[in-house]
This record gives sequence, structure tokens and C-alpha cells, in this order.
Amino acid sequence: MQVEIWSDIACPWCYVGKRRFEAALERFEHRDEVQVTWRSFELDPMAPPERMGERAAHLAAKYSTTIEQAREMERRMTEEAANEGLDFRFDLARSGSTFDAHRVVHLAKEHGLQDEMKERLMRGYLGEGELMSEHASLVRLAADIGLDDAEVAELLAGDRYADDVRDDERTAHRLGISAVPTFVIDRALGVSGAHPPDTLLEALRRGWAARAPIEIVAGGEACGPEGC
Repeated sequence: MQVEIWSDIACPWCYVGKRRFEAALERFEHRDEVQVTWRSFELDPMAPPERMGERAAHLAAKYSTTIEQAREMERRMTEEAANEGLDFRFDLARSGSTFDAHRVVHLAKEHGLQDEMKERLMRGYLGEGELMSEHASLVRLAADIGLDDAEVAELLAGDRYADDVRDDERTAHRLGISAVPTFVIDRALGVSGAHPPDTLLEALRRGWAARAPIEIVAGGEACGPEGC
């Protein structure tokens, strides 16, 4: 069974959703037959390499609220993440483009390390103040999970996997995905949002049931390859 997850590295709920999906998958009876693919999604495709100023101020402007209210949103998000064992540090977070980071995730997929790369980048951005557009940081984070630093540097110096990132985003638009995380099972069932593990587990079970082969009762008169 194929599970595709559209998410952005700069999305706090995507990291929380990742943990909850992992908890659901661990309880899923057919987990060894599930292939998970991370798909690219940029919350802000027009983001500069680095957005200067306090993150809460940009959040307040985006949601037409006060900076104090935006800080309270970050505080609640930090508590929500802590419930999943995640340490969010919005005081360290450096906002900016995630496009190149998504390209590195595609490279990691070719080496069978996509989930590890996604995890390392999310932890770097949301917990360690790493800038996702800074090539030296991306090379270092990729090396942490076993990718060759020279290959990552060469990737970032060119446009390799740029089309793959854009294709993921076009597919998201075609599927009607406008918010992340969104979990898509066999391109037949979609779940949007960082739902609790029980909800995601139920989606996995529904997806599995939908792919069950049709039971054919034989014995009646019929024609086959050998004739009638």
C-alpha cells in the first residue's frame, strides 16, 4: 500500500503529524507492506532565502493578529509538540525558503534515506535554528544521516530535482491539497491535518480494506483462455 505525505519542513504541524503517523503505522497490522513517500509542499513558494525579523511578527501579520497573540500561538504549538516528544524552539527558528531542502529530500529518497532526511531537516529547522536555504547547513545535515557531502553540495550548486519538487506541488494542486500535512493512501483516500494516531490508523485500515482483491466464486458455466 502506498502512502504519500505532502508536507513542508517549515510546518510545525507536519512534524507533529509525522510523529502521530509513525505511532499509527506502528500499530497497523500490515505496516511491513506500506511504502511511505514524502512529497514536497512549500507553504510560501515566494519566500526569500531568509526572512528577517521576529518570527512572531510575521505570524501576526499573516493571521491579522497581535504579536502577543502570535507568541501565544507559538507557546501552544510548543506544548503540543512536547506531547509528541518534540522540542520546538521558535526563539531560534530562522524562516526562509525550503525549496532546496526539498530537493535534498528527493536525493535522499534515491539512497533509501528519505524518512531520515525529512526527520533531520525538521528537527534542524524547528528545534535547532538551522536555515533551510543555507547550503552549508543542508550539506552538514545530510551528512548526519549518511549522505555524501560532495554529492549534496553538487546537487545544491545546480538544479537537480527542481522539477521533482515542482511536480509534487503540481500534483498536490491537482489533488486539491491546499494544507499540510496531507496523507494520501493509494491516491484513493486522503486525510488532511495532524490527526491523532487513532484517526490515522483508521485511515490506514480503510485504505487496506479498499485494496483487498475481489473474491471470485467459481463453479458456474463460463468461458476462459482454453475455450468454452
